[in-house]
Amino acid sequence: MLIYIGADHRGFELKNALERYLKDEAGYEVEDCGNTNYDPADDYPDFAARVASKVSLDPKNSRGIVICGSGVGMDVVANKFKNIRSALAATPDQAMSSRRDDDTNVLALASDFLTEREAKKILSVWLQTDFCGEEKYRRRIEKIEKIEEER
Repeated sequence: MLIYIGADHRGFELKNALERYLKDEAGYEVEDCGNTNYDPADDYPDFAARVASKVSLDPKNSRGIVICGSGVGMDVVANKFKNIRSALAATPDQAMSSRRDDDTNVLALASDFLTEREAKKILSVWLQTDFCGEEKYRRRIEKIEKIEEER
């Protein structure tokens, strides 16, 4: 599975740490969607859009991670893209629930509120959790997809 990762200046340090973790410890293929240098004047929508646009092309076989200070801005932008279900997770349980019940394919993280250790745990749980596929969850996802088609 290919993982796309992106962050603005507030998430820059955490992005770099998580990218190393994913590549070196977890063995994933990772594409850095920026920012690749610390720029205090950068804007989170640029990086969330890069990640979400790539995941939207292959939402079943790729995942995205977006990081900013609160995580909210990145989450909002990612969810503007067709085939994207992004979740802002602050705990491993939220991450697990988002994958198990909602089959999320983008994870938004808040660098201002998470330690590196906490973020790694959330990310690990999110990546290791499969969609349960129960009928009620499939039905709800189909309704989301219908809303996307109608807009």
